[in-house]
Amino acid sequence: MTATQILLLIAAYFGVLILISYFTGKEDTNAAFFKANKSAPWYLVAFGMIGASLSGVTFISVPGLIAGQEFAYMQGVFGFFVGYLVVAFVLIPLYYRLNVTSIYQYLEDRFGVVSYKTGAFFFLLSRVTGASFRLYLVALAMQYIVFESLGVPFWITVVISILLIWLYTNKGGIKTIIWTDTLQTIAMLTCVIVAIILILNKLDWTLAETFTKETFKNKSQIFYFDDFNSKINFWKYFIGGIFITIAMTGLDQDMMQKNLTCKTANESKKNMLSMSVLLVVVNLIFLTLGALLFIYADQFSVAIPELNGVTRTDLLFPEIAMNQGLGKGLAITFIIGLIAAAYSSADSALTSLTTSFSVDFLDIEKKPIEAQKPLRKKVHVAVSILLIVVVVIFNYLEGSVVSNLFKFATFTYGPLLGLFAFGILTKRNIKDKYVWIIGLVSITITYLITLAPAAFSNSFIGNYAFHWEILPLNGLVTFLGLLLISKRK
Repeated sequence: MTATQILLLIAAYFGVLILISYFTGKEDTNAAFFKANKSAPWYLVAFGMIGASLSGVTFISVPGLIAGQEFAYMQGVFGFFVGYLVVAFVLIPLYYRLNVTSIYQYLEDRFGVVSYKTGAFFFLLSRVTGASFRLYLVALAMQYIVFESLGVPFWITVVISILLIWLYTNKGGIKTIIWTDTLQTIAMLTCVIVAIILILNKLDWTLAETFTKETFKNKSQIFYFDDFNSKINFWKYFIGGIFITIAMTGLDQDMMQKNLTCKTANESKKNMLSMSVLLVVVNLIFLTLGALLFIYADQFSVAIPELNGVTRTDLLFPEIAMNQGLGKGLAITFIIGLIAAAYSSADSALTSLTTSFSVDFLDIEKKPIEAQKPLRKKVHVAVSILLIVVVVIFNYLEGSVVSNLFKFATFTYGPLLGLFAFGILTKRNIKDKYVWIIGLVSITITYLITLAPAAFSNSFIGNYAFHWEILPLNGLVTFLGLLLISKRK
């Protein structure tokens, strides 16, 4: 496909999103922007959250995990499922009982203002870093595929990307996101299913035959119990997956804002439980595609792509979709699927950041009614500009620095996990003014612990590879720190 054709395709896709925004954003009120008037159908929210749970990175990278991990990622997905049960039966009833707009309002109710602001700050730090990183990758891809050949500078590509998101979220906010997420989920799943069908057709296999083929079995091992030091050990993936879901879904304003749009807590539970089952199935489909991609590459001598001299298995999907003669239909669905995966996380991030800053730091709900809407719109513009600046800065940093910044965002969920766990599991009061110090110290200690294996290279701990268990470790350190500054009621 030519750059012009791809550009027209992107324009058409965003035209549909803006059309959805027109119909869902007519009301243009804070109640609709923040909570969708608590009238969203739970089944629509559940389906749309599949797209929100995936990103442009996941869309490409999960199939690429087959090299070296096979289906080990499913161990983490099973952990996700358990984590969603905790969110559904512990956190959702809590949020609905308090009738919060921002989930961090719970921390004010339980501990005090400093805890509340600390929790909201760590969310903002996490989401700005994570969302900017994802937007950076998308903008980079768009620059490579389309805008570079047209002579457009990278910073303009970034501005265009975020401007398009701002256009269709400006009025409807979360009410619009619920519907656009549904469209984006359909686009992603369509791309994956079309790719599977075309590859199976090329291999001359039926779907039923696929699971009996020895070549597929060799790439589809799920469980790994033997080496505890390995990153793909079952218990690391499974337990880490539980806490990742609790922290990055249940304690994340971005994800929970969608759940809070349902009419009742019971409907929100239905949404969460349905979504948890769907997510298991969807990840299994992605990994099946990954196995088929590598089988296809082996059979038809497709080289694993390289970038800057480094072999990149996560680029095998775009390579086969765009350049291996499987048809223009797959190329079109791949581009739409990639854009959908990328922007389904970016648009909700922009909305949730606007909500959190407006509610948690500007106390917008306590302002005069006539001042609330203009203030929200100003914040929405300011957050958009902030994301543009951060993404452009990323472009001037070395790749390893950018990756470490993204990894840092996963550390910042630890204090949130510790704070909420302490509030729910204990009845102790804490010295609220010291909470922000505990959060910062927790991140520092956890980071130093993860460096320990490198310092003891010839010992048992030197062979240990940290993975998702970093998050519960960080939460535990925070919990213990809060215990030190607590007292009985």
